[in-house]
Amino acid sequence: MSGRDTARVLNEALPYLQRYAGERIVIKYGGNAMTDARLQAGFAANVAMMKQVGIDPVVVHGGGPQIGQMLQRLQIESRFEDGMRVTDAATMEVVEMVLGGLVNKHIVSNLARAGGRAIGVTGKDADLISARPMRLPGRPDVDLGYVGEVESIDTRLLERLMDDRFIPVLAPIGTDADGASYNINADLVAGAVAAALGASRLLLLTNTPGILDAGGTLLTGLSADDVDALIDDGTIHGGMLPKVRCALEAVEAGVPSVVILDGRVEHALLLELFTDQGAGTLIGQHRPD
Repeated sequence: MSGRDTARVLNEALPYLQRYAGERIVIKYGGNAMTDARLQAGFAANVAMMKQVGIDPVVVHGGGPQIGQMLQRLQIESRFEDGMRVTDAATMEVVEMVLGGLVNKHIVSNLARAGGRAIGVTGKDADLISARPMRLPGRPDVDLGYVGEVESIDTRLLERLMDDRFIPVLAPIGTDADGASYNINADLVAGAVAAALGASRLLLLTNTPGILDAGGTLLTGLSADDVDALIDDGTIHGGMLPKVRCALEAVEAGVPSVVILDGRVEHALLLELFTDQGAGTLIGQHRPD
């Protein structure tokens, strides 16, 4: 790239830098972006840059594959109901060890190497995430154990960390009124955190380009009504449904826009935030112009 090309790219980014300065952006980090070393380094550099230019990013991470690998190593068998891992006390101990320890601190370390000041927390810290047991729709008698859903978010710890120029990295573990721990889907936590913080955008990193139409073409901008119609006609189905429903819930809760973003694309965060190109499907209350 020539110096002239570099200047053009920087000039293109200027209005986006101005738009997002001082804004809070929540990022759900998972999929290939979390397991590929090159993408891990790129993600950390992107988030560190966001903080450097005046954005307040909050990272919420998953870790399902890492939990599964550790359970296998410890010879703890898993049972699934409707795709949900039934989580007994022994499994929950592994979940806390992997999410709150191994995975969380690896992300913090990557951010530090990229020049970011990150602090890893779980939803148990400062009662950040209050949880309740999850029940399967239409199957209320099925006990999933310590699989939870968000009851409420206390943002005070996250706000204090951001005010002190740290990047919060949050593991999706919550507690109930009795102090029991619950493993919560990271997409659901990211949506709840974005709404509670008044974030201007929620970015959901996935292993797909975004939402595709019936012909396989990427849909770059959709309203909530558009998404409902695509669900009704079966265009959105299977594994994309939970993520899309999370996006709709976040928009309904007041997040202006949610982007389902292809985390396999290097520097996807910067492409989405600071260029005209974008890198996924943006969902808002109204269809974007």
